[in-house]
Amino acid sequence: MVSSNLFHCTKRSWPPEEYISKNTLQLVTSPSLALFDFDSAAPPEQAWRRRLNSHANILKEFSVTFREAIQMVRLGIRLWSYVREEASHGRKAPIDPFTRESCKPSASQGVPLGGMGSGSISRGFRGEFRQWQIVPGICESSPVMANQFSVNLYLSQPIISLLHAFLPFEFLLLFFPLMLWDMIIHVVALQIFISRDGGNKNYASVLAPGQHEGIGKAGDQGISSWGWNLSGQHSTYHALFPRAWTIYDGEPDPELKISCRQISPFIPHNYRDSSLPTAVFVYTLVNTGKERAKVSLLFTWANSIGGISHLSGDHVNEPFITAKGNPPVTFAIAACETQNVSVTVLPSFGLSEGSCTTAKAMWGTMVQFTWNLTCELSHEECFFPNSLYCFSNLISTADIICCVWKIVEAKLVFLHFKDGHFDRRNFDCGPSMPSSPGETLCAAVSASAWVEPHGKCTVAFALAWSSPKIRFLKGSSYHRRYTKFYGTSERAAQNLVHDALTNYKHWEEEIEKWQDPILKDEKLPEWYKFTLFNELYFLVAGGTVWIDSSLPSADTRNSHHQSREVETTGIKVIEPQVNCNGGAVNHTTTYHHNTTSFEQKENNKAFHSNCICEDESAVSRERGNLDHTLDPFTSLDPLNDDVGRFLYLEGVEYIMWCTYDVHFYASFALLALFPKIELNIQRDFAKAVLSEDGRKVRFLADGSVGIRKARGAVPHDLGTHDPWNEMNAYNIHDTSKWKDLNPKFVLQVYRDFAATRDMSFGVDVWPAVRTAMEYMEQFDRDDDGLIENDGFPDQTYDAWTVHGVSAYCGCLWLAALQAAAAMAIQLGDKYFAELCKSKFAKAKSAFESKLWNGSYFNYDSGSSNNSKSIQADQLAGEWYMASSGLPPLFDDVKIRSALNKIYEFNVMKVRGGKMGAVNGMHLNGKVDETCMQSREIWSGVTYAVAATMILSGMEDKAFTTAEGIFTAGWSEEGYGYWFQTPEAWTTDGHFRSLIYMRPLAIWGMQWALSLPTAILEAPKINIMERSLLSPSTRFSLIGETGVKKIATKANCLGNSVFHCSC
Repeated sequence: MVSSNLFHCTKRSWPPEEYISKNTLQLVTSPSLALFDFDSAAPPEQAWRRRLNSHANILKEFSVTFREAIQMVRLGIRLWSYVREEASHGRKAPIDPFTRESCKPSASQGVPLGGMGSGSISRGFRGEFRQWQIVPGICESSPVMANQFSVNLYLSQPIISLLHAFLPFEFLLLFFPLMLWDMIIHVVALQIFISRDGGNKNYASVLAPGQHEGIGKAGDQGISSWGWNLSGQHSTYHALFPRAWTIYDGEPDPELKISCRQISPFIPHNYRDSSLPTAVFVYTLVNTGKERAKVSLLFTWANSIGGISHLSGDHVNEPFITAKGNPPVTFAIAACETQNVSVTVLPSFGLSEGSCTTAKAMWGTMVQFTWNLTCELSHEECFFPNSLYCFSNLISTADIICCVWKIVEAKLVFLHFKDGHFDRRNFDCGPSMPSSPGETLCAAVSASAWVEPHGKCTVAFALAWSSPKIRFLKGSSYHRRYTKFYGTSERAAQNLVHDALTNYKHWEEEIEKWQDPILKDEKLPEWYKFTLFNELYFLVAGGTVWIDSSLPSADTRNSHHQSREVETTGIKVIEPQVNCNGGAVNHTTTYHHNTTSFEQKENNKAFHSNCICEDESAVSRERGNLDHTLDPFTSLDPLNDDVGRFLYLEGVEYIMWCTYDVHFYASFALLALFPKIELNIQRDFAKAVLSEDGRKVRFLADGSVGIRKARGAVPHDLGTHDPWNEMNAYNIHDTSKWKDLNPKFVLQVYRDFAATRDMSFGVDVWPAVRTAMEYMEQFDRDDDGLIENDGFPDQTYDAWTVHGVSAYCGCLWLAALQAAAAMAIQLGDKYFAELCKSKFAKAKSAFESKLWNGSYFNYDSGSSNNSKSIQADQLAGEWYMASSGLPPLFDDVKIRSALNKIYEFNVMKVRGGKMGAVNGMHLNGKVDETCMQSREIWSGVTYAVAATMILSGMEDKAFTTAEGIFTAGWSEEGYGYWFQTPEAWTTDGHFRSLIYMRPLAIWGMQWALSLPTAILEAPKINIMERSLLSPSTRFSLIGETGVKKIATKANCLGNSVFHCSC
């Protein structure tokens, strides 16, 4: 539940001393006590913070109203049928509102582990490991409580251990439905064992509070038998992505201060290390007592790929076993041995009574230090230089859905416990006996050290997982990006943990170099600084896939014209490749659809002075004076420029890759931090624009049948089960009739072109830009230069019906005309630039006359009861103009007036501005409840509105607007959406679609605050100067592009309310 003071009291500053004593902060950072560099042991002053004993409340999910439910009945029936059909083929539908997780979402998330695109594992702020996303498109959100860090303090035998282990069978049945999840789940627990000289002070505990369901069952041989003794009252979590700190301020030993630092290799502009599936945990131990203490940390891991697969039997812990032809998954955990730190391993233990060594027995032995036994080992130990030990678990799967475990020959070996250590002879053990059905196989690595009175010590652990090959459900397979550097061998996981422990200090230096200028900027609110970085969690936990491949457009810089052929069932598509000849851009496209084929050649005649427009003779006389040459540019080195191909999901509930209308908001993060990835995504969509997929698709909103992808239309997404090859997984509406996708493509391409000054990129995508603009012309049915909406939700607000000219799509179209003109001028296509300029002048006049009401732009030009609503996103096109260094679309008075109206109504009239900007608001101060989306607050749109305000000189109102998202989503008094920011929530705090792409738009605010030099120095385009062309000139007259005019007046679907993604 949300506390009653949510809308009355918001902390603007979270100084660490509110959570940690100043004495502890000084101890963990004091160089006088350090043998090594401990500068990063203390959390930064600007970080998101929670006490470990904070309650993780259950989140409230949205529900439709009765009226909305009645309106969506037919859509719901069609969608239910489609979901069942996909399930019959062993596939999950991209949008499935009918299947619910057995584990209800809660306010428990934290910073995820690993780099981008190689699978991710998230870790809650209380220490639980959750949100497993190793298999593309599958997310296992349930926590695995055996995966924890624990601490034990002993009287004369101090031991520090890091443990990863799996949950017992009953717990897994409670949380993991058999039919839904096929992922890798691990049991990880960190335990600490502390002993002091004198024998009167001993402590042992899991380093996580035991406030979880399934913990504490009597007689359990698994993790319930461990010492869940941490209250969390004096322990705090501090998050600043990609790092996190957990400070144990005298828990469990009042005289021992512990700092755990979690580090992942997310490093802007580093396209190598940022792809690595690994993380490091660095423990700093400070002994404030008078006796020396021995501390042991234990790190355990369980052999599983998710769900209840760890119980299927025939599992073997051995690093180099794989089934032929199947994508393997290998896990490795490691600890670094130093002069003061001793490392040992326990290759195998189980969670049930029948195990040779049980979790309970292991815990008891670590506590008692007196138990010797024998058991069957399950891991092969690998030695690395620099005293670094690790072992790995290898899991082989026959396919994504059905897990098949490889049985291997096993050895019987002996294991001894002595003085809290595992026997070092365990390093010589071979593979284990295969596990039996119902038995969970786990392993552990322990690191122990003596900490002198008033002394310090550091212990470093690493975790890595290697899944080198990914296979999508419709057959396409790829190697992940990191295999370019580590190969596809199962040994990669071992090399990854070794390199992580070797390089993590350098990673931290680079991370701090990136973050410090923003963190030290006193003009920025503190909540904004850490929220800006923490929203980047989605680039790791948002189902990202990063593959190793040549650039999609690598061949386009060849001197010869080439094409790439893609074959799919029932259709053959020849996708165009673009080349540069003599300063002009040409492309050839050939299509074969079933048995019908046609070849079409486009020469872009506007680039040549002999291009004649028959009905514009005056223009033809002027055309010879235009400059048709390209600006000089230097080709990028294809080896250095090849950063592979990148995918990220719209959200974990909307399983579609690179959803483009949402990427419009999120792309600022990639452009700022990984611009080569951003350019490659745009190249993928540019190729898609020039392609067509004639396979038939039934659209669920009205039951009509159409083709999957029309030439000239920007796809909604790159697909689900066969990305790049089968696009437009979204099938609620026919997105070839959407009015926002094509303008958004042109706007993003120009912004990226202007920001990077990459002329090669501009040449590659220019034919697609022209084709996308031409395609949209069919939607201008009254020849006023403006596109019209067709009486159904034909844009990113896909449940919010639009009639006639709309503020959202119309503004995007105006901006696209201006961006296309600017890009055409810089690429030498000045005739096309003149055409765009002439259309812009006519369209702008029509837009203002139809929508401007004196203080803002009406929602649309129709006559419905919401046509005069105040839409928060009405200036989306203006946002991109200012972000790209182009002139404003309207005069400053109109822009500021509209933004002030949004601020006064959409922001401040909703709980005093503490919720963000509601999408629609009536002039009477009531929320527009036309449909579900009109009454929602979209976090990403609120950030976009705030960015527009910044660019318009309204910074105070911008930060007040955006702070509503922080207050409702991230603050301690809020709804608990941290590290899972949803697409939307209602004014009463019900969320829709957690872990969503659009909130990355907060980086649009940072872009606005610090525009790149390339944008500031971009050529100034006078879009309003007199054009040589008549605004009635059609795009199609400048070249035979072959764009099909597929749009017809659509049937009005009424006020559809289904939450159909975006």
